[in-house]
Amino acid sequence: MDVSTAKVVVTGAAQGLGWATARAFADAGAQVTVLDINEAAGNAAAESIGAAFFAADVTDETSVSKALDKAADAMGGLSVAVNCAGIALGEKTLGRDGPHRIDSFRRTVDINLTGSFNLLRLSARIMADETPNPEGERGVIINTASVAAFDGQKGQAAYAASKAGIAGLSLPAARDLARDGIRVMAIAPGVFETPMLNGLGPEITEALAADVLFPKRLGRPAEFAALALFIVSCPYLNATTIRLDAGLRLP
Repeated sequence: MDVSTAKVVVTGAAQGLGWATARAFADAGAQVTVLDINEAAGNAAAESIGAAFFAADVTDETSVSKALDKAADAMGGLSVAVNCAGIALGEKTLGRDGPHRIDSFRRTVDINLTGSFNLLRLSARIMADETPNPEGERGVIINTASVAAFDGQKGQAAYAASKAGIAGLSLPAARDLARDGIRVMAIAPGVFETPMLNGLGPEITEALAADVLFPKRLGRPAEFAALALFIVSCPYLNATTIRLDAGLRLP
């Protein structure tokens, strides 16, 4: 797919990986719509790149459906959807205060996994009506997994489970949507410079970077965005999850 003519929505695009991805697509000439639950930050992010903004709670069917319809109307269609909305929770299965709270587990899975599938299925509904390109392609959906899906650490039961679900979603969803000319991919980033991670403090972020093979540093959101653009531009990438981690394996 030609990135310069793509019609793109990005969730969680007010900051972090989502913001970098929205900006990269806009810089490449694509039409972009920013989706985020934070209206003030989302509006500011969209304005800075000349994109549209619509508020959306990824866990709510009506909210996402309305936002996607508005985005498709504003851009004249929808060909790319990138799921970057998510939360990270640190809580042990059995800690000093007792068992893992079931409500926090449900909330993590609801936002990270169910929310991603919500956008995926509703985006596919719109993409299926797009005019196919010469390859028969109508759309591309990119989900955000994590290396925690494969080597989750202590306290990451909820987060790792939600991200493993996203990784496992790539193949069956791609098989379901192949007849509609829609590809489904996932990116599993390692430790990246995001507001979520930076909030842990320099000592913790330096310790995480120490396990990265090369280059020995945290990932940059622009590198995540560059991979998202490459996935869209390469029609033979489908139904899999790509680790973007500079060789990191979480201890």
